[in-house]
Amino acid sequence: MRYCLALDLQDDPVLIQEYEQYHREIWPEIAAHLRQQGVLAMEIYRLGTRLVMLMETDDAVYSAERMAHAARGNPRVQEWETLMWRFQAATPWTPAGEKWTPMTQIFNLGLRR
Repeated sequence: MRYCLALDLQDDPVLIQEYEQYHREIWPEIAAHLRQQGVLAMEIYRLGTRLVMLMETDDAVYSAERMAHAARGNPRVQEWETLMWRFQAATPWTPAGEKWTPMTQIFNLGLRR
């Protein structure tokens, strides 16, 4: 399955540069966590302070709830999430207490699945 999610960054060029640096080589434990949870591919794009994440998952393995539960039990993932929140900001449409927010697809010129 493919997911498209949005999140904002703090409007600070120094913080944005640092955030991008962390994502040039994410911690190996974070990549391992994502793969263990059924994430096959992930891309993040930025325009100004807006981030868009495309995530491909293995439907037989991936569950957002299970991934969140596994993250809460993993100190290294919690450390990464706390660090990333220094740079991140919820979008105006993000529910309280959440970060990455699913976007609604409004057009697709591809093959129908």
